[in-house]
Amino acid sequence: MKLHRSKSAKGLLAIWLLLFTVATSDSLYAQEPEEDEIDLLLDDLFFNEQQFIDDILNSFNTYNFIYANTSFYNNTFFSGRDSGIDQFSIVPQLSYYDSSGFNVSVSGIFYETFKPNWDYTTVSVGYFNTLGKEKQVTYNAGYTRFFYSDGWDTFTNSLSLSLGLRTQKRTLGTKLGISYLFGSDGSLQITSQTYAHITIARQKKSVLKFNPKLNFLIAQQTIALEQLNTQDTDQSTEIIFNDIFDLLNTQINLPLTLSTKSWDFEVGYNINIPSPVESETKLKTTGFFNLSVGYLIDLDR
Repeated sequence: MKLHRSKSAKGLLAIWLLLFTVATSDSLYAQEPEEDEIDLLLDDLFFNEQQFIDDILNSFNTYNFIYANTSFYNNTFFSGRDSGIDQFSIVPQLSYYDSSGFNVSVSGIFYETFKPNWDYTTVSVGYFNTLGKEKQVTYNAGYTRFFYSDGWDTFTNSLSLSLGLRTQKRTLGTKLGISYLFGSDGSLQITSQTYAHITIARQKKSVLKFNPKLNFLIAQQTIALEQLNTQDTDQSTEIIFNDIFDLLNTQINLPLTLSTKSWDFEVGYNINIPSPVESETKLKTTGFFNLSVGYLIDLDR
């Protein structure tokens, strides 16, 4: 059997998942950037949190602010897999946070090689809060709407829920999240993140931190296989779909963050350890650098 791309209705669910085998199958068609977008989207949904924002939410009982930031990634991988396309991406975001727990944000993604380069815009609304007197248990619920530049409609909505547990001093913690993506098709995703907050240096108006994270991505996926039918005299082929739910990627984030009263700057290195599924073998570890800058506007001043 060999891996094969399909444009059938059920195959749409697998568009971003079929690219997983690029590195392991010589019989694949040429990779097209447009089919990679959903996998990067999943990474951005769950692994692009700003520690600067977490510090604000954790430190004050009341807050009312706008936060703008832009992130740069020197290379793009999809569930940790190398698609054979070297390209940078830029993610701008504008968010509003209120101490009631309500938050709303608008963001988008610019890819170096995609056509159009501005791939999609997202609008998200959410609710964040804590449980218990010590506020060691956190929860976050949200809805995201995606607007694709090319009209792609397979996954245009996302409902998500996450629960977190952290130490009293908030130096260690873990989060578990579940999300359902839907549009013309649907997919279930589960993520987990374990993190540490380590203060390296602190001045009166600034702080330098090292915030390592260990992330896991588990997702529902459909793999399309092309099988030779030997019962026919013409030896025709047929497409077989296998639905699986499996670990796709383990990611290690190693960021350094410098935060002042209004600004934050981050530089980090990220390591992907993708897990083979179905016929994938010998997936290589990948890595990339990220840079980000953010600015906070305190509306209560």
